[in-house]
Amino acid sequence: MNDRPEQSAEFIAESPSVRPSRSGRNVSNKSCSGSLFIDVSEHLPIVVIVGGGFGGLAAAKALKRTPARIILIDRTNHHLFQPLLYQVATSVLTPGQIGSPIRGILRGQKNTTVLLGEVTGVSQADRFVLCNDADRQNVRVHYDYLVLATGASHSYFGHDEFRKYAPGLKSLADAVAIRNKILSAFEQAEAEEDPSRHRDLLTFVLVGAGPTGVEMASAIAILVRNTLQSEFRRIDPASARVVLVDQAPRVLGSFSEKLSSAAKDRLEELGVEILLGRGVEQVDDAGAIVAGERIVSKTVIWAAGVSPSPAARWLKAESDRAGRVRVQKDLTVPGHPEIFVVGDTASLDQDGRPLPGVAQVAMQQGRYAGRLIDRRVAGKPAPRPFRYFDKGNMAIVGKGFAVLQSGRVHISGFLAWLAWAAVHLQFLAQSSLRVSVFMQWVWTYLTGQRGSRLIVNHSGSEPVRTAEAPALVRMEK
Repeated sequence: MNDRPEQSAEFIAESPSVRPSRSGRNVSNKSCSGSLFIDVSEHLPIVVIVGGGFGGLAAAKALKRTPARIILIDRTNHHLFQPLLYQVATSVLTPGQIGSPIRGILRGQKNTTVLLGEVTGVSQADRFVLCNDADRQNVRVHYDYLVLATGASHSYFGHDEFRKYAPGLKSLADAVAIRNKILSAFEQAEAEEDPSRHRDLLTFVLVGAGPTGVEMASAIAILVRNTLQSEFRRIDPASARVVLVDQAPRVLGSFSEKLSSAAKDRLEELGVEILLGRGVEQVDDAGAIVAGERIVSKTVIWAAGVSPSPAARWLKAESDRAGRVRVQKDLTVPGHPEIFVVGDTASLDQDGRPLPGVAQVAMQQGRYAGRLIDRRVAGKPAPRPFRYFDKGNMAIVGKGFAVLQSGRVHISGFLAWLAWAAVHLQFLAQSSLRVSVFMQWVWTYLTGQRGSRLIVNHSGSEPVRTAEAPALVRMEK
């Protein structure tokens, strides 16, 4: 690997010899078949971090000066700023503006190696994780300390058959697929000869009225009523129907009733139909059935819930009802002080309530886990138990409007929107992204023009239209 320290080989060929590591377990100074071992000639402890999201990256940065070998494993090569995924899905930003190569972020950390692979299991007894990469399966990566920051995926609440027709929004691939779906709906409607089908093609259903659903619904409403309004000749994009559905009694349920009401009023001003207290009973290729009523749609987007990674199953550890690993006050797994679980994968109560699955929790937990490992390696006493500092919640509801809740401060409108923009710019991973995103936001605000409205076919070459398959579009005279 190009970023390994020059003074010793990180990945070495086969040999049976073993030596004890600093933790006391036997480690080969060379790798055997199907295993990945780190040379321990310097007797440095090995810290394996699984996941390059907010929690994993914060842990890695906290270990920057620790005399240890850090191995960060992620199944993608980039760190993703998930709070802005909806802006890629609605063509405001490009994928490259919210994603950064993990290697680039950690290039200054000489004690850190980044591996592209997917972890599939953990052996607590022998202290290794199993990892699949491009050409190998079940590769063993040994550790002295393990930080699991594996995040969460979509939850369809036992209806996994919905997944095929209602994509969620957790990755750049998800965002680009949804962008393709939204833009393609307008292209199909423009080419459709039967005007009665335009309404069905231009109906967008969003399931879940939390921050993701609210932000997506408002962004789609702005897109169809402003950006696309003058670009089509045979349809009126402003006639598109945006429907937000949730079984809860109000939107943004984690916010105060006052802010929730302000967000609802703003959504209705943008033309979003809000259906509350109604569950989704079915999703198929014809749309969704909500409280017994069929909503015909070709675009259903799922923003209703998340499911944690299988870390609890890997560890055979106690979990909460959602499947998250129950951790102690120092974020370790009971009985295994060398294993830390942070972010969406962890379940920890504070003041009698479980911590929310938001970026700030993951970042603070990752930073704490890294600092605790650093103190253990240095032989220093442990810090005080982890305590989350709540900096507040924010959600944007269309152009120039947001809601902000921080302690006793509850505001909505333009000032909250400015605060939302400043905070999100601050937490982007690289300075170049902050400049790029800021300039794009200013340009979009002033002109309505968006960053990327490309329909991208990732499966191969674009199909070639032949004379045998002419376009069946009759232009009006």
